Amino acid sequence: MTGPAVVPRPLRLQQLSDQPFVVVVGTAVMAPDPAARQAAERLATLVGGSVQATAAPEAAAFRLRLVGPADDEHTRTGPAGGEEALPALPAGESGEELPAGAEAYRLHVHADGVDVDARTPAGLHHAVTTLAQLLSGTSGGARTLPAVLVLDAPRFTWRGLSIDVARHFVRVADLDVVIDLMADHKLNVLHLHLTDDQAWRIDLPSRPELVRRSSGASVGGDPGGHYTAEDYARLVAHAAARGIVVVPELDVPGHVNAALHAYGELSPSGRPTDEYLGIDVGFSRLTAALPATEEFLHDVFSDVAAMTPGPYVHIGGDEVQGMAPDEYAALVGTAAAAVRAAGKQVVGWQEIATTPLEPGTVVQYWDVHADPAPFVAAGAAGARLVLSPGDRTYLDMKYHPGYPLGLEWAGHVELRDSYDWEPTALLPGLPAEALIGVEAAVWTETLRTLDDLTTMLLPRLAAVAEVAWSAADRRDWEEFRVRVAAHGARWDAAGLRWYASPQVAWARAPRSWTSDVLRSP
Repeated sequence: MTGPAVVPRPLRLQQLSDQPFVVVVGTAVMAPDPAARQAAERLATLVGGSVQATAAPEAAAFRLRLVGPADDEHTRTGPAGGEEALPALPAGESGEELPAGAEAYRLHVHADGVDVDARTPAGLHHAVTTLAQLLSGTSGGARTLPAVLVLDAPRFTWRGLSIDVARHFVRVADLDVVIDLMADHKLNVLHLHLTDDQAWRIDLPSRPELVRRSSGASVGGDPGGHYTAEDYARLVAHAAARGIVVVPELDVPGHVNAALHAYGELSPSGRPTDEYLGIDVGFSRLTAALPATEEFLHDVFSDVAAMTPGPYVHIGGDEVQGMAPDEYAALVGTAAAAVRAAGKQVVGWQEIATTPLEPGTVVQYWDVHADPAPFVAAGAAGARLVLSPGDRTYLDMKYHPGYPLGLEWAGHVELRDSYDWEPTALLPGLPAEALIGVEAAVWTETLRTLDDLTTMLLPRLAAVAEVAWSAADRRDWEEFRVRVAAHGARWDAAGLRWYASPQVAWARAPRSWTSDVLRSP
């Protein structure tokens, strides 16, 4: 393939015969609609421009416009949005219609400026991301944008990344870097796995002992930490400014040793459990018969819901061993009821599909060896499915045997493994309308630093992002490996550590595990 190396691949990218647009310091970024301000500020930072409400008609400028119906942002532009309800709009200055979908955008670069049209701020953010990938320098120091027409919209409304901050704490500044990476790949859901056996990472007003007693360490005795309410609000704002919704997860009724260590009344013995800093799973659980359990679930889920402006709260539900099905269903039901009472939609790992679910509940599929029947039945009954198959999207899996980071219980996941799969083929019989998206996940048993984290995310995050964004007939491995090769230089320029997969002829040699010594895992 020749031409711009945009990832994920757009619906349509047409190179035009016009001259490129030369970007100069101070170029106007016009955003007459206040709702376009955040996207305009991102673009102005990228190009060294200035945000303005108006500019002279003949001025060379970036022009960001919101067009079409203006509906509630969470229901129309977030992962719950009804994309099918928004039709294509009439042709703009480019002569081409804006594609259907709440997150669609139309981008026209010509010698006299750049015209961006979208229905929602989310669409504008995606256009800015595409512009960032199109921007290039010249030998004379000028920066240019090639003359192109881009018409684009995502395939799935939920395009996520789950980050485990419980096993190893991830600082706010490091999460900001990850959020920026997500925006660079048009992902729109940040799922924070905030609690597990090792630690409880978010301070909740009703249960202060959770972070006082259960946040000071990480796996293996490494340093810990937690997020204050102010930290969490800042993360949510940083994500929102890039079109990303934060989904907090409090994992119950298993993976709860940190909670039992903080509050002994949650344990049948009445005594706090010992701190646990290993990596085993399945040994801890809540007990439905204890008087303290229901109040605890109500308190923590009410608190985190009140702190979260987005529409979702994740209740976990995975890997609960040795619990009777009736007790599991009761505990999941109690957690789900607390989330719904707080006005949020319930998300849970695939195991919750074995319990009664309200329509609209989001089930996150991860174990490809599980019987698919409960998930297909849940989808038919009104649940929605997000796909996170461990052998494709678990980005903490080792790239190959002997790789110094990651685990390998789900196999080895190279770049092509994360790219070369089709979501609609994963669960035969699942109603098409039940499948709402794809989410990558990274678990941090072996990941201690930001360098470790980005090394495992990149380049595989780019592959998962394209699976989530681009239509099946627009994806081809051989073509993708050519496009993604150019992104290594961008990651280098950003100072990010990443893995130079031998499956790609990278445009620039990275500082990888094979050519440089990273921090010891």
